[in-house]
Amino acid sequence: MTTYVYDFADGNRNQKDLLGGKGANLAEMTNLGLPVPPGFTITTEACRAFLDSGDLPEGMAEEVTAHLRSLEVAMGRELGDADDPLLVSVRSGAKFSMPGMMETVLNVGLNDRSVEGLARQGGDDRFAWDSYRRLLQMFGKTVLDIEGEHFEDALHAAKEAKGTQNDLDLDADDLRGLVETFKGIIRDQSGREFPQEPREQLDLAVRAVFESWNAPRAILYRRQERIPADLGTAVNICSMVFGNLGMDSGTGVAFTRDPASGHQGVYGDYLQNAQGEDVVAGIRNTVPLADLEQIDKPAYDQLMEIMATLEGHYRDLCDIEFTIERNKLWMLQTRVGKRTAGAAFRIATQLVDQGLIDMDEALNRVTGAQLAQLMFPRFGDTSSLKKLGRGMNASPGAAVGKAVFDSYTAVKWSRSGENVILVRRETNPDDLDGMIAAQGILTSRGGKTSHAAVVARGMGKTCVCGAEELDVDTKRRRMTAPGGVVVEEGDVISIDGTSGEVFLGEVDVVDSPVVEYFEGSLDPGSADADELVQAVHRVMEHADGVRRMNVRANADSGDDAARARRFGAEGIGLCRTEHMFLGDRRQHVERLILSDTDSERDAALEALRPLQRGDFEEIFEQMDGLPVTVRLLDPPLHEFLPDITELSVRVALAESRGDKNENDLRVLQAVHRLHEQNPMLGLRGVRLGVVIPGLFTMQVRAIAEAAAARKQAGGDPRVEIMIPLVGTVQELELVRDEGLQVLAEVAEETGVDLHALIGTMIELPRAALTAGQIAESAEFFSFGTNDLTQTTWGFSRDDVEAAFFSAYLDKGIFGVSPFESIDRDGVGRLVRIAAEEGRRARPGLKLGVCGEHGGDPDSVHFFHEVGLDYVSCSPFRVPVARLESGRAAAAEKAGHGSDSR
Repeated sequence: MTTYVYDFADGNRNQKDLLGGKGANLAEMTNLGLPVPPGFTITTEACRAFLDSGDLPEGMAEEVTAHLRSLEVAMGRELGDADDPLLVSVRSGAKFSMPGMMETVLNVGLNDRSVEGLARQGGDDRFAWDSYRRLLQMFGKTVLDIEGEHFEDALHAAKEAKGTQNDLDLDADDLRGLVETFKGIIRDQSGREFPQEPREQLDLAVRAVFESWNAPRAILYRRQERIPADLGTAVNICSMVFGNLGMDSGTGVAFTRDPASGHQGVYGDYLQNAQGEDVVAGIRNTVPLADLEQIDKPAYDQLMEIMATLEGHYRDLCDIEFTIERNKLWMLQTRVGKRTAGAAFRIATQLVDQGLIDMDEALNRVTGAQLAQLMFPRFGDTSSLKKLGRGMNASPGAAVGKAVFDSYTAVKWSRSGENVILVRRETNPDDLDGMIAAQGILTSRGGKTSHAAVVARGMGKTCVCGAEELDVDTKRRRMTAPGGVVVEEGDVISIDGTSGEVFLGEVDVVDSPVVEYFEGSLDPGSADADELVQAVHRVMEHADGVRRMNVRANADSGDDAARARRFGAEGIGLCRTEHMFLGDRRQHVERLILSDTDSERDAALEALRPLQRGDFEEIFEQMDGLPVTVRLLDPPLHEFLPDITELSVRVALAESRGDKNENDLRVLQAVHRLHEQNPMLGLRGVRLGVVIPGLFTMQVRAIAEAAAARKQAGGDPRVEIMIPLVGTVQELELVRDEGLQVLAEVAEETGVDLHALIGTMIELPRAALTAGQIAESAEFFSFGTNDLTQTTWGFSRDDVEAAFFSAYLDKGIFGVSPFESIDRDGVGRLVRIAAEEGRRARPGLKLGVCGEHGGDPDSVHFFHEVGLDYVSCSPFRVPVARLESGRAAAAEKAGHGSDSR
């Protein structure tokens, strides 16, 4: 029989799949002997069963009853008892942290009778009625789906009537009246009374947490963070401890290191006379955690000891939530903390230096996505700009955009191409879609542990929090800075997540020092290199030392090739020759298409050959000693001709003026002749080489002559010629034989021994399924995963991404676009089949990938698993691919699989 409920003492941190991250870590802290309030966890299995059937699984209610009874015995109180009530919190807790995306209900068990008992128990009427109004507000919003504004407006009205802006100024009588108001809101908005039966409150809260797994904001967050949709959430039921019992009580969030920079020290926020949600919501401004030493030194000292214990135990930055109840410290949660990209690299190398982890583990503590963030530009000179204010540097980066004051506008403007900065007093989980759409986030309240800061760091989004000197008026859609400077919605502002500064207008950006390091202009050992650059250098050195796969670049010019090499590329995996036919060379392609005779066609090809040869000479020079894979012409020829509509209009207008242009007429006829219903599946790739005599042989000759010239100059060109869109081995054999003949002719003419590998792209399902046959005539395979994805799914990428991909993502058909990350089950299976069958037919067959997936972190891990020899990507993504290739190898060595997260 399945067990659905576990006591905190029965689990451990390795059971996140079953107990969720929060439950597993509460169990771990309990087993470490730390002060954790007693409680129990309902498993993710129960959630999945509930979501599948719409009802709680059989036997779960009885297990909850048994564990609740044990909790009551341990605490010496009964849930919701009128005289001495036990109260509990009901919190979500998925395997992967999803801050603020699912539901929490505190003070479950309070009702009209037990609130009086709580007042006697605590010796404080105000505390009891404050706790009750919090339960009503959370329960109404979370369980009964009542808009939170109803409660917020009532609370605001109560404070206005009292003549205050501070919740703490409301006394017991004020809060008692507010409770009656809240109960009326529940009655009016939900059509039912607030449930007075404590067990009914508990059961409804558990259901609400389960249902919140599929709330729109949770779905959106999972999609953003690539968290699987089928995991479900656990529910943690924990005996309440109270931070709102007075000024000797409070609640806080602590980090064992600064999550923004990685530096060691005392980091976090504390709020006296408050419950936990007050801190992360950012509704009241907190004090720095260091101030707790003056407020309550014994609790502070104990917290410092516990933080050191947890960091040593987890061997990582820990994020901790705690409550102090009348000077007694309680630990409510710990987890490996989210951090900025820079902090991730610094912390990883710091932990190595402290002897807590080795370099393999350090490599797996960082990600390619984080490295990519560090390569983004940063602000340059700001001296000439108006500084509006300064807040906390919650998440680094440089963000510029138009100020918007709600999530709806952020999404709307972003979709129409505008860069926006989301400006709020504080964010809440309902702002997630706007936070994703915005370039950066600015709040006037909250600290480094507020909702805005935590979510922004997790997304790698620039964020400045707690800019208190800025008065944000969301209703009037404006922000006022000191000196009366007003920023209206639509005005451009710039926020610096590294310094916390906010500027009016657009700030110019400059290259990141990490890019300067990769470019070779910043020596990591020099005095100019900061701690971050040194950390990145150490991690990259180790990644390069352990990775099995090589990393090449997609480059079509000498300049691209040079930059790719500086970024660490070990060759070119895709040189697209069609890009060499653009610009002023298009006229020669047009002559080729319009040629009526063999001599006209040969003349057009001969005009193109020296131009191509010059391009290849530049690339071979920059990549001397490294392999260069040159793809023969791939796109349909009509792409080199004018647009059919534009040309038709031009011809018609000329005829209306009696001004015939014979060349335009010939081109228009050619456009009509070459027109195809689906050109991506028409006359392109190898088919061009078969039906247009001399086209591919001209290209092979240009490649061979450039290689011979390079060799004569003392160079070492390593040429690989790639034939695109092969679907059958006969196509490959025909073009390969012609190519071998040309190579032999050039070798004889120049007296240079030329050797070039000839292979093919695998970008059609038929090619993948007949890879064994094709490998008999191919010396290498390069997987063109862009087209392989199109042809496997039956998608025309240019059409489907705009037409219905957003709907597919919204409905969970895709977790992520298959053009962004490899579809392992479909496209990936074809890659695996082709790799296995190709190497079975030709042992040692060189395998690579040159689609955009070659720079995607998750895809790189898959290609490592399949056994490819290299990945190829754009020059800027080469460092990311190097890092992820190293991470894949280190993970395999450690025996825990390959994961890009």
